[in-house]
Amino acid sequence: MLLLPLAALGLAVGGNGSARPALEAAPAEFQFARMIYVDYAGARGFGRGWWQQDWPEAEQHFMQNVQRLTRIHVGESVTLALTDDRLFDFPWLYATQTGYWDLSDEEVARLREYLLRGGFLMCDDFWGEQEMQVFAATMARVFPDRQIVELHGDEAVLHVVFSINEAIQIPGLRHLRGFGRVADLAPPHWLGIYDDDGRLMVGINYNQDVGDSWEEANTPDYPEPMTAQGYRFGINYIVYAMTH
Repeated sequence: MLLLPLAALGLAVGGNGSARPALEAAPAEFQFARMIYVDYAGARGFGRGWWQQDWPEAEQHFMQNVQRLTRIHVGESVTLALTDDRLFDFPWLYATQTGYWDLSDEEVARLREYLLRGGFLMCDDFWGEQEMQVFAATMARVFPDRQIVELHGDEAVLHVVFSINEAIQIPGLRHLRGFGRVADLAPPHWLGIYDDDGRLMVGINYNQDVGDSWEEANTPDYPEPMTAQGYRFGINYIVYAMTH
């Protein structure tokens, strides 16, 4: 006769040997949500779409360390469009290569609603004046009356878990391997957009590639200080979004 363990039957053994119902796993507190978008017509070719840059390795590596370094219970990562009905289930949204996005009027309206209802958007890995123009033009459609501002050393998001007091540039692996020199990169900027109550709604990594710092954490030629800075910023963004 085959004897199945009690756990296989959805039961656990109590201290006195009696069977009791097994506890269900607690629902995840946080899931990494990556934005799906359509590239604008002038974007240089990238077969699977720029929204997928560093996916899924970046979030896989990052979430392992969020679980290790915080008390946040992490669930499976997801990808979703702004028009997805699940959007408002996720308090934190990541968009990469935002110098190439082309949001429709419907997506712009949904992003505005999402942010004003308490959501947080992290924008990453866009470089130079042309990509900033594309990014800024889209955010001006989302919030015509709000400014993109520089984050300074006393901003709450820079101290919510880790205190970040220096602006170490976080390049892409491509820069470290000869696609342009790191020393020649445009200066890094940490930017943001606030709501009327002083809550940071959008964290903007300009002339930075935080996603690579997550993805390449185990790559020998990706420098540890840059990886550490990328993880600090990412964790601060998440904890800030969940507590503000």
